[in-house]
Order: sequence, then C-alpha cells, then structure tokens
Amino acid sequence: MTDLIQLASQPAVWVALATLVVMEVVLGVDNLIFISILTNKLPADQQTRARRIGIGLALVLRLGLLGTVAFIVHLTEPVFSVLGQDFSWRDLILIGGGLFLLWKATKEIHHSVDPDETDGTTTGGTIGFGAAIGQILLLDLVFSIDSIITAVGMTEHVPVMMVAVVVAVIVMLVAAEPLSAFIARNPTVVMLALGFLIMIGMTLIAEGFGAHVPKGYIYTAMAFSAGVEGLNMLARGRRRAASGSPEQGQR
Repeated sequence: MTDLIQLASQPAVWVALATLVVMEVVLGVDNLIFISILTNKLPADQQTRARRIGIGLALVLRLGLLGTVAFIVHLTEPVFSVLGQDFSWRDLILIGGGLFLLWKATKEIHHSVDPDETDGTTTGGTIGFGAAIGQILLLDLVFSIDSIITAVGMTEHVPVMMVAVVVAVIVMLVAAEPLSAFIARNPTVVMLALGFLIMIGMTLIAEGFGAHVPKGYIYTAMAFSAGVEGLNMLARGRRRAASGSPEQGQR
C-alpha cells in the first residue's frame, strides 16, 4: 500500500498512466472491430453474451500476462534465425495472428461479395458460438501480447499497467454494443472494417518480420477512411430523405 501511495504522488506516473490508457484504448480498437464483426454473425440472442465473453477473455489474458511480465519480456529475445533475420516468440505470434486476420477478413469479404456461395461451415452467414469464442480467444491472445509488450516499453510499474488495461477494457465493454449495432445497421461499414482488419493483419506480419510500422500512420489512415465513409453515409441519408424512398436511397 505504501508503494502505491508513493506511485500516486509522482506526477510522472500520472503522465505515464494517461499516455498508456490512450495507447491501450487505441490498441483495443483493433480487438473490438474483430469481436464486433464476428459476433454479428451469431444468432441475435447469442451476440451480446459472445461480446461480453470475448472482452472478458481479453481482460483476463491481459491481466494474466501482466503477472508474468518477466516472461513476456523474454518473448522478444531471438530464438532462431533465417537468412540473417532473427525471430522471437513474439515475432512468430504476431506473424501467426496477422495471417489469421488476413485469412478471416478475406473470407468475410468473399462471403459479402458472393453471399450465395457457402463452404459448408457457415449457414446463412452465421457461425457456431464455440467457433466464434475460439477465434476471439486466438486474436485476444495476439492483441494482448502486443498490448502488454507496448505497456512494458512505456512504464516499469505493474500497477500502472494494470490500471491502464482495466480502463481500456472497460472502454471496450462500453463501446462494444454501440459499435456492433452501428456495423449491423450499415452494411458498407462492414467492408470498411474488414479492410481495416486486412491492414492490421499486414502490419502484424510486417512487425513480425522486424519492419517497424508507426501506429500513427495506421490509425491516421483508418480515421481518414472512416471520415470518408461518414461523408458517404451522410450523402446517402440526405438523398434518401430528399427522395422519400429508402429503397432508392440505398441503391
């Protein structure tokens, strides 16, 4: 308790906490987009429960990983080299997660473009509850490791990391329902979000191969694309209101 009081009395700790909270929330956006798209494919009565379980798993994984900070740090140490390129366990996890995101997003885009084709694993665009939770858990693990390694690089105080993680997950929990509802009401946003997932997947793979991609570039591109889509939605809404025909406004 004395250590916590001493931490709370240091202005630098509060600055680190505020910065880390913002960073964790931004990193959580990637996780939340995936959860929202995936759970929207479940039956309506299972969607809320799946989102809460997915976000709860994200919190458990992040806090669990914080309890093994020393081990997490060692994940960045090279374990083997290929053609002069060193790879650590973190690199392999990022590459695997990026490949999974590329596969999943490409599959969803294919289904959106050609919904009549099925591969035998989906029916009417839905997936099983267990399959959804399994996929969410896999991506939760990837995003959690990236999140904790980022936190370790910003501060050495585990209590500060824990507070930032809890705040970020609470924000995810609050934003999950509105974001999922927004995506469900606006089909064109689904394609944009899938494009974001492809970009995030490519970024994870690039970082796994040692190429540092500044997060600011990624989120600036996402914000610009979202702004353009917002203008398109505004234009469609005004055309629909002017014509008085929802069907005509949607075409």
